[in-house]
Amino acid sequence: MPVFFFWMYWMNQGNAVWLASVCGMLLIYYNLTDWRVATIGSCLGLILGCAFSYLMAQETLPLPPENLLAIGFAWVSAVLLGLSSANLRRTRLINTLSTMAVMAHELRTPLATVNLMGDVLRTLARNDVPEGKRKKIEELSTRLQNLVRSMNRQIDTQISNAQLLRLPREQSPVMAGDLVSEVINNYPYRSTRERDCVRLHIQEDFCFMASRPLFMQVITNLLKNALHSLASASTAPNPGDLRIDVGVHRGKGRIAVSDDGVGIAHEQQARIFEPFFSTQAGAGNGLGLTFCKNVVEAAHGTISVHSVPTMGAVFMVDLPIYRDAH
Repeated sequence: MPVFFFWMYWMNQGNAVWLASVCGMLLIYYNLTDWRVATIGSCLGLILGCAFSYLMAQETLPLPPENLLAIGFAWVSAVLLGLSSANLRRTRLINTLSTMAVMAHELRTPLATVNLMGDVLRTLARNDVPEGKRKKIEELSTRLQNLVRSMNRQIDTQISNAQLLRLPREQSPVMAGDLVSEVINNYPYRSTRERDCVRLHIQEDFCFMASRPLFMQVITNLLKNALHSLASASTAPNPGDLRIDVGVHRGKGRIAVSDDGVGIAHEQQARIFEPFFSTQAGAGNGLGLTFCKNVVEAAHGTISVHSVPTMGAVFMVDLPIYRDAH
């Protein structure tokens, strides 16, 4: 769009109609896209439009001072409009996440009550219930408390989502193998079969600098997504259908979470890290992978995905290795 409008401006000798069109194009262009992209595009459009008109007309058109003033004013106004829109979007996102964090925090009180009810059920099962029903009640109590634990993890994730946009996080050395092992052992699995499908393979352990609590939530979220993908498949999960590999790849530490689930469509893979975009229709808020990306990038790492629909997915987290660890 900038190339066309600047080219037409030059080819029409900078008349008033195309001068107004160029000014209007700048305002619309900055309103439709990110201001950084718009600035690069506008500069390239100005250069290429001038070059194309010179090649076709074999002459350059001087830019009158009044035209230069009008284009400059429109350009500055467009930049300010783009900055204002970007700040407004960021403010709305922060306010939305802050509201979610407050709501999530308020859920802790009823969840604590539910967790206490689980303890009461277990105590009653041990004292006042016949042996035949005791095991079943204890299983129900365990499932109830696992559900509470899972909800508390979701609350921690949403609170961290809201805080990560505004507050710096302290980092400390973290051993990848220990971190992943702790997440796997403490995850609230829905069944024994679900737990048995997870396999951890530590090829080469490494240390990296990050916020350990936040990174535990990253691995928890990737594990949860992989289990959901397996649950959406037509067959029941088998041992080894979900694999977490820890190793070193091209001088960087890598944590790879692989599953044999339903996979991710090619057109969705480019958007899964965007805020509020979710591949799970009707489930999830689309912030989980955005949170993962923010935490990984705060540790100067990268997160990527490779997936073939119906054949599973691999999420790879690459991190700088902390060499001074003892």
